Amino acid sequence: MDGQGGGVGRSLVEEIHARYPDAELIAVGTNAAATANMMKGGTPNGATGENAVVYNSARVDAILGPIGIVMANAMLGEITPRMAEAVSSGDVPVLLIPMSRCNAQVMGVENRKLADHIKEAAEKLAEIL
Repeated sequence: MDGQGGGVGRSLVEEIHARYPDAELIAVGTNAAATANMMKGGTPNGATGENAVVYNSARVDAILGPIGIVMANAMLGEITPRMAEAVSSGDVPVLLIPMSRCNAQVMGVENRKLADHIKEAAEKLAEIL
C-alpha cells in the first residue's frame, strides 16, 4: 500500500515480485497515480481509494507500506482515519517502512537506505508466509 507517487510501494512490489514470482500481489494506492506506479513494479492487480484500502486490508495475508499508512492524515492528508484504522486493526501482519516524511520517528530504527528497509521487509514477509 502506498500513496502520493507510489515510489515506496513500487519498490516493495519489485522486491517481492523478484523474490516470490508466484505470489499474488495487490497494489493498493490512495490515489490512481500511486496505484499505477506500483503496478509497474510487477503486479497486474491494483485498486485505488479509501474503500479499496478498507476492503483489501481484511482479505490479504500481509500489508506492506510506508509507516504513514497507519497514521490518520499522513501523506499530506491522503491517509484517511478510516484507512489507517483498517490497516492497523486487522488480524494480518503489517510491515512498515520507516519514513521521516510522515513526521514519525521510530526509536531504535537504524537510519539506513530505503532499499535496505525494503529488502528487510521482503525477508520478514518470507517468515510470515
